[in-house]
Amino acid sequence: MLLYPSTINKGRKENTMKQKKTTAKHQDLVYDVGLHKGQDTDYYLKKGYRVIAFEANPENVEFCQKEFAGAIETGQLTIVEGAITSKENSETVKFYRNLDHSLWGSTSEDWAYRNEVMGTTNEVIEVKATNFAECLEKYGIPFYLKADIVGSEMICLRAMLEFENKPDYLSIRSEKVIFKHLLEEFRLLQELGYDKFKAIQQDVTDWQISLNPENGNSIYTFQEGASGPFGEETDGKWKNYEDVIKEYRRIFVLYWLFGDYSYLLQTQKGKHFIAQLERVVRRPLPGWYDTHAKHSSLVSLISTFLSIPVLL
Repeated sequence: MLLYPSTINKGRKENTMKQKKTTAKHQDLVYDVGLHKGQDTDYYLKKGYRVIAFEANPENVEFCQKEFAGAIETGQLTIVEGAITSKENSETVKFYRNLDHSLWGSTSEDWAYRNEVMGTTNEVIEVKATNFAECLEKYGIPFYLKADIVGSEMICLRAMLEFENKPDYLSIRSEKVIFKHLLEEFRLLQELGYDKFKAIQQDVTDWQISLNPENGNSIYTFQEGASGPFGEETDGKWKNYEDVIKEYRRIFVLYWLFGDYSYLLQTQKGKHFIAQLERVVRRPLPGWYDTHAKHSSLVSLISTFLSIPVLL
């Protein structure tokens, strides 16, 4: 397996010296890191999974507590209120609540600045700080981890370095501005043991999927802002590191031409031109992409199973 070369910092060296935690993994458990208004949690619950959902915006937490009261009461859903942070011993953290686009709330100053460039307004509030590693130890390792917390996904990935078990599948909102940062995401994913990837554009509004593919019943329609299917239900073939990086190089060309900081978006004519192109291609330009990853242990398990002789 090819690892992207980088200098290992002191903190990472110290982490490798520690004995990893053997917290159990639960095949019926999903983490929704970035609950928002439950667009993804709704899907996971209807698939029959137990869900641990993380949300920093108090307004969204209150909404979801009412929306999913039944699942909370039965224990199928647990909402962890607060912002995931890398700051140790912090009781609260600064959160930039976006008043125009609630999906864009973030603890990242860079993202807050980006949101202002895009013409939206931030409100700074203090919210409870959440230690992701402690939550993994408390609730267990999930089968699938979705992390979409607008600029802080790497905190979740780094926390998993402390644990022996890893989610079978995960997805993160990928870097879309600096290519070097995208490579760092993949370097860390590889360090965690992930070796198969997909880059999936996040325009899943009105997508439909069967909640039970084996029986083909109960069609589910994704809501606006949802991350969509995960694991083996995602579109396309799994790619190795080299091939997915090639795909992302093409995607970054679109980011540079039409993305958040492109020249075209700085003028009304440019915005009009992009809007016209989107009508022609019938998809957002460039939109944004999530990286989906599959853990190498799954391939090992399949190989082991196929090697076991069958007695007739």
